[in-house]
Amino acid sequence: MLLTVSKRLEFSASRRLFVSRWTGGENLAAFGPETRAQYGTGRNYIAYFIFSGKVDPVTGMLINISEIKKRAGEVVDNQFDHKFLNEDNPAFHEVPPTAENIARQLFIDVQPLFGDVDAKLVACHLIETPDRNATFYADGASEANYWFEFSAARQTMSPRLTPAENARLFGAAAAVHGHNYRARLTFRKDKADRPIVQQQDLDAGVDSLRQELDHRHLNDVLGLKDRPITTESLATYIGERVKASLPIHRVRLHERADFFAEAWTSGSMFLGMQMRFSAAHRLHVPSFSDEKNTTLFGKCDNPRGHGHLYLAEATLGGKYDERSGTLYDFVAFRKALSDSIEPWRDRHLDLETEDFGKISSTGENIVRALWSKLDSRVNQQLVRLRLWETKNNRFTLRRT
Repeated sequence: MLLTVSKRLEFSASRRLFVSRWTGGENLAAFGPETRAQYGTGRNYIAYFIFSGKVDPVTGMLINISEIKKRAGEVVDNQFDHKFLNEDNPAFHEVPPTAENIARQLFIDVQPLFGDVDAKLVACHLIETPDRNATFYADGASEANYWFEFSAARQTMSPRLTPAENARLFGAAAAVHGHNYRARLTFRKDKADRPIVQQQDLDAGVDSLRQELDHRHLNDVLGLKDRPITTESLATYIGERVKASLPIHRVRLHERADFFAEAWTSGSMFLGMQMRFSAAHRLHVPSFSDEKNTTLFGKCDNPRGHGHLYLAEATLGGKYDERSGTLYDFVAFRKALSDSIEPWRDRHLDLETEDFGKISSTGENIVRALWSKLDSRVNQQLVRLRLWETKNNRFTLRRT
């Protein structure tokens, strides 16, 4: 199992995507029309600094999140925030400040600051806009993510099932209904010294998909005629279409904000669901002095407790059934997640549940406790579990 802790920081900056040794046409093909913004154009960036390591059995923490905020925050404030990156940050004098390159530079600048702790920085994720983000990993790999949207109607069904089987499996979803879909296209490269994908090629591919799928009845789309009309099947189809012209790594397709399918070109399939719950807790180690608890946990050590509106995201893997077009039953998945969370809902985790009587209710321990509750309810198909304590603090447990 791999546990990571992520801290979210924000900054604003301007930049120009332009390489001086390229022609105007080459820059336009690589970066799109914004390459013409001679004095730069602006972004409100969000950066996630992702750490991995062992959890201290006494404190229940992998790393003190306040230290991430302090140390990484100084880098962000001094070198990135309110800068014209091309001129104010030496790292981008010759390298275009793409999302991938900014994520890489943030990683390079922040990683050495944590040499005195056991946890290690393993990735930096950068959100440039709602439709564009990137991740740089410790092994040097980069990922570029592009989102696009389309609206379509469908009847959830499979032509490979009998009418009775479709009715039993899909229920009310077998009737005509619609979704505002949101798709993420991920491109991955071991070493990204140039844009992973050309903007003009991406635009052409997305435009083609929109023409085929947007404001259509998906059951009538020619390319989907003999396929199951499920979110899993549709994600696979989008991946196949993009792969014909671009080196795509995977596709995530949301049919709604809290439910998605993810199809990898390697053949792997995943299904994700989100659910919120409210709970109170207190971060406190009984064997520590009041002064030490206050130093370690700050306001989170309030004797009367405090609380959060938590967000849990569970991702399942397993064998994709090509006959039905499903990985796991949606209703069963939702019930399993809800039943796992229910004992904690509107409770004080330390005082009213059995899970945190002997361990601290840190995010690290909460996500580990929730894993054991949920995995047994989904046939041990859980592959990733995320927990947002706030929008700024995220805890992730992965099966390895």
